[in-house]
Amino acid sequence: QVHLAESGGGLVQAGGSLRLSCSASERTFANYDMSWFRQAPGREREFVAAISTRGTRITYIDSVKGRFTISRDDAENTGALLMNSLRPEDTAVYYCAAVLRRTVWQVLATRSPAYEYWGQGTQVTVSS
Repeated sequence: QVHLAESGGGLVQAGGSLRLSCSASERTFANYDMSWFRQAPGREREFVAAISTRGTRITYIDSVKGRFTISRDDAENTGALLMNSLRPEDTAVYYCAAVLRRTVWQVLATRSPAYEYWGQGTQVTVSS
């Protein structure tokens, strides 16, 4: 069982930046693909970004490309999402998620059912 805990959310003005962190309880976190999802009120959970083991593959949704950067520090069992040029439409609860990479051919998932472990979420609010 992997426990994930997000931190770093808050209230920021449009154009500002926030850095979200995801701390994992698992010492072998390096064996897990990690991702960030978000959910705005009244909307479905949406994929934001994902990073594979060793950071060899990274993917983003189009709306955050060039603004958000996903990263990981396996020595610290943490992941991060640096968010720049924030917009009001980025307002949501942000969740980190992880799934064990079982084979080298495993696809870097962008759909929430593929992820086995989830944090409780951290609120990000961007004011206009």
